[in-house]
Amino acid sequence: MLLFKALKSIKIIYVLILFLVVVSGLVFANHEIKNEISKKSVVKNLSNTEKKATLKKWETTPDGIMFKKWEASPAGNRVYASEAIIRKPINNNANMMGVVTSLSLPPGSRLGFGIMVNINHHDYILSFGLEKSGSNEFQQLKSLKVNDTIIIKSHSVSHSPKYLYPIISGDYVERDSKIIYKRAARKGGC
Repeated sequence: MLLFKALKSIKIIYVLILFLVVVSGLVFANHEIKNEISKKSVVKNLSNTEKKATLKKWETTPDGIMFKKWEASPAGNRVYASEAIIRKPINNNANMMGVVTSLSLPPGSRLGFGIMVNINHHDYILSFGLEKSGSNEFQQLKSLKVNDTIIIKSHSVSHSPKYLYPIISGDYVERDSKIIYKRAARKGGC
């Protein structure tokens, strides 16, 4: 009987050791998979030659062909011409005077909160991004009215074939010498 109890205890110990070996193997394997994923997710900076080759390859895709057609179209040319007009003030972080032409963005826009403005007789989308729930970040901007004259500062202008107007990223807006919007500086970034 004593021998039977000893054998039973040894079996339990072997089962526990086998269980620990299997669990530690799974934990180690999972750790290796996470390490491989993190190594793969590191973005490699491409050289100019590699960038050009990647761009050439993309231009042969259906999206690239559609984009090139848009660039050559009258609509694309108008957008690029409008961008050129404000490129220098944006690069110099200079004030741009604009007039609010619409309090909403074109139908189907997915740019978040924004308005339409006219700067030097050209229309632009002035986009501020997505509104955080419970935030009143854009509250003063919502007080704007059509034909209000505003001062705008931005760090970038972009375009998309989806829109007939260049897209200005709104960083600073002033009305009647009062700041009504100033983009918060990013935390932990430059």
